[in-house]
Amino acid sequence: MTEKAPKAANRYKTLIESIFFDHWRKGTKEFEFARVEIKRKANDLGIVLPDNIGDVPYTFRYRASLPDTIIKTQPKGLEWIIEGAGRSLYRFKLVPSTRISPRLDLVTVAIADATPEIIRAYALDDEQALLAIVRYNRLVDTFLGLTTYSLQNHLRTTVKGIGQIEIDELYIGLDKYGCHYVIPVQAKGGKDQIGVVQTTQDIRFVAQKFPGMRCRAIATQFMSDGIVALFELTLKNDQIKVVDERHYQLVPADQLDQKAIRDYRA
Repeated sequence: MTEKAPKAANRYKTLIESIFFDHWRKGTKEFEFARVEIKRKANDLGIVLPDNIGDVPYTFRYRASLPDTIIKTQPKGLEWIIEGAGRSLYRFKLVPSTRISPRLDLVTVAIADATPEIIRAYALDDEQALLAIVRYNRLVDTFLGLTTYSLQNHLRTTVKGIGQIEIDELYIGLDKYGCHYVIPVQAKGGKDQIGVVQTTQDIRFVAQKFPGMRCRAIATQFMSDGIVALFELTLKNDQIKVVDERHYQLVPADQLDQKAIRDYRA
């Protein structure tokens, strides 16, 4: 019987672990590695790579945890991230540990659900469904107190010093004084982690592509019972800080609590 090839996640962990320990020494706080190293390492280890070699670091930047052997090298209060360092370059970097998750003691605001049923029926995954729900219910407007317009979703672009990035959705906002805002939105499923890498690249993208305009970086995440959490985020010393957080429950209009609607004013 032919032995099955290891799953992608296991192959990727083997590759990233080997590359990490090629560079890391005790006391190292950051180092860069090139995409070509992934290909060389795969050849050395007999690992079959995907056509898109960049999927290996992408997996650990946004989707999966780093191998335990790497995590064990983290000093107390710090964690390793992988960020872009330019064209076909990446950087392992120690940053303050950050775990952002919805507060369980925060009041939930009920809103009449304006999501078309056909959209709910054909949403392909949690992220797509979440972005659609936020868009159709104008939750960014409600959360920020602005009039906003979706400019583009899954925007692939490049940022100087980082390389290629993808923004889940980009909005332009307008306040009552006529001031314009750029609002990058990152969407996370229930188990995904809101991370410093995506927040950093979103904010740097706005600074480079829209100089002089104010950035309002947003993260949104599904909670239990279909509740949608929204966070406004900022960066301070490479650490994510929560500027504001709100939770919204989408319900049929005839199920809105009229007393609660009045109480929201207070």
